[in-house]
Amino acid sequence: MTKRFQPTTTTSELDVCVGKAGLLAGHLTYHQAGAREYSGFGYDNGWLASPECFEISPDLPLNGGYQTRRPPSKADSTFFLALADTEPDAWGRRVIARAHAKERQSNPELRPLTELDYLCAVDDFSRVGALRLRAAGGGYLRTVDEGRRRTPPLLELEHMLAASRAVERREETAADLQYLLGKGTSLGGMRPKCTVLHDNGRLALAKFPSINDTRSVTRGEVLALHLATAAGIDAAIARIVVIEDSPVAIIDRFDRTADHGRIPYLSGSSVLQAQRSEERAYTEVVDEMRARCADPVKDARELWRRLVFNHLILNVDDHLQNIGFLHVGGGQWRLSPAFDLNPFPDKTNESKTWLSEDTGPITSVRQLLRSAPYFNLDDVAARAVLADLVRALSDWRRVALGPDVGMRVNELDDFIPALEGAALQEARQLLA
Repeated sequence: MTKRFQPTTTTSELDVCVGKAGLLAGHLTYHQAGAREYSGFGYDNGWLASPECFEISPDLPLNGGYQTRRPPSKADSTFFLALADTEPDAWGRRVIARAHAKERQSNPELRPLTELDYLCAVDDFSRVGALRLRAAGGGYLRTVDEGRRRTPPLLELEHMLAASRAVERREETAADLQYLLGKGTSLGGMRPKCTVLHDNGRLALAKFPSINDTRSVTRGEVLALHLATAAGIDAAIARIVVIEDSPVAIIDRFDRTADHGRIPYLSGSSVLQAQRSEERAYTEVVDEMRARCADPVKDARELWRRLVFNHLILNVDDHLQNIGFLHVGGGQWRLSPAFDLNPFPDKTNESKTWLSEDTGPITSVRQLLRSAPYFNLDDVAARAVLADLVRALSDWRRVALGPDVGMRVNELDDFIPALEGAALQEARQLLA
């Protein structure tokens, strides 16, 4: 008789804590049996009885039972959605995987990485949002001695840029990878980046130019964030710092308070409990806002303003991970400041997220105006918003050449198709 293979089963347990005070919310378990991975979570009784208590994730209702998550597809996270929002992005995973591969060259017995390894590789100091992981009864993961931190100050930008470029060129040393480990973020994608510290101790995100860039992507993002603010959008604070003639975007983190408190964070994808391969719609986001947000009317109007802005600047990277929500207390949320706003002058102007399940992707300003009532805006109010956006974008060249963006005159032409394109012309015609 042939003996059936039984995969080795491993189980790990971690405490999940919340905020600067580290209130114990519950216990996370990770299970691996061969290639199969899944996680479980149980709220702590102390959390359930606390006045601070709220659902830490939309897929974790408040109850005293043990809840299990199996990823619905290979593209989806093993972990409950709010925890998945804190996982390293594609750039962070690349650094972690390359560091592990180098270590295995000298230690062939080292086991392959698991999804738990990636989740735990983020430095506690800079993990996005307010969720924190610690060994059961022990210290927080990826932390360092009291009074120290892995997150580097802005003074180390030159070192970070050099190490990131070495990774992109596949010329990195073990020292480069060790330096970058834990400094990543869950907000981003495949582009090189690091978390950094301002002189005042506030967290920020440093985004570096890629060696494959054909235009100044970092200046373009900072420009878009400044134009968004001028257009009345609550957007992340950003500026350009030039390191070795390379423009690095410094974008302030909005999930921390002035006294270094941690604000719970959810992505739009988590709020909708969406699978990563699903087509979802902004009207669905509005429906969730009505159930979860402290001021759903204000947030719905703000979201519509952002949709129109994205369309006017040809930002087609508008997937649900690029929408965020911050906890305001009592289990209620609000839209986070806008982030990851990028003009794509070489793309077709069609949104990644649908406007509604009936209309499909966003393809015109006229279509957006027809949708405005769903976002709590009548036609007069919607046209007033559109006028604000057109007015702000009309000044884009001056803002681009200003000190916070520092674009060179010869770089302006790269952005004309996005910032003076057909969408802006349509908007002007509709306002005439």
